[in-house]
Amino acid sequence: MNRAKIRSQILAIRDSGETNMFAVNMVQVIANSKGYYELVLFIEEHKAEYVHFILTGEL
Repeated sequence: MNRAKIRSQILAIRDSGETNMFAVNMVQVIANSKGYYELVLFIEEHKAEYVHFILTGEL
């Protein structure tokens, strides 16, 4: 898992302003539409780590 790539994908979605980052399903839909497949899988397999990153900025 490339944490730097996942981090940049999360930040790209956040910066787009398309959704609340706690709307996890919508984040996955947007990630999928942008080709951020690593992020889709990361959220599926590591949801707690994703939420921790949103809250703290630590991944």
